[in-house]
Amino acid sequence: MKCSKCGAVIEDGAKFCPVCGEPVAENHGESSVRYCSKCGKPYEGNPSYCPSCGASLFAQNVGQTAQQFGQDLGDSARQFGKQAQQFGQDIQNGNIGQYFPPSGGPSVPFRNIALYIILTIVTCGLFSIYWQICLVNDLNSASDQPNDTNGITVFLLGLITCGIYDYYWMYKAGDKVSRIKQKLGETDSGNYGILYLILQLLALGLINLCLIQNEINKAANR
Repeated sequence: MKCSKCGAVIEDGAKFCPVCGEPVAENHGESSVRYCSKCGKPYEGNPSYCPSCGASLFAQNVGQTAQQFGQDLGDSARQFGKQAQQFGQDIQNGNIGQYFPPSGGPSVPFRNIALYIILTIVTCGLFSIYWQICLVNDLNSASDQPNDTNGITVFLLGLITCGIYDYYWMYKAGDKVSRIKQKLGETDSGNYGILYLILQLLALGLINLCLIQNEINKAANR
């Protein structure tokens, strides 16, 4: 059989792809089954320690999440190029109203990541306030938590706490992204909150907005 990720040939009985390390279980749709890197025993969910040998699984789970993060970042970059090209064509045709849909509602809207990055840069970050407010509301709707803290409240709490609340919200956003991935039937490592928090601490909040918006856009397309 072949690895669904890189296409390499995998021998029968192998637990991991010999080229890219992708678990064989994920190639058969059993995305919830993983294997301990120390003892090789299978486990499900996101336990902190291997139920067979007691080895810590935190680093392994975070590593798998980081790998998925890299893939998501690459997807976002490719979408950025396509959306920027489409945006240029729409500007020529005078058709830009579609890029600013209302947030929230029974179904989440698709938002052009390329356009929002450009507007954030040319407005010296001011547009990111609007983007954050809409993203919070859309994320609540997409994760089936429409009554959770709304975008304006999140922005104000971040403002009065000098950005401290933003760290907390980014960590909690990871749980909502996990809910979206589960709804879409995608592999979920459960560690997105940690990655979003690290990026926020590194002053890379714009990348967080892009990654979270990419997950929301996936839900919008379903």
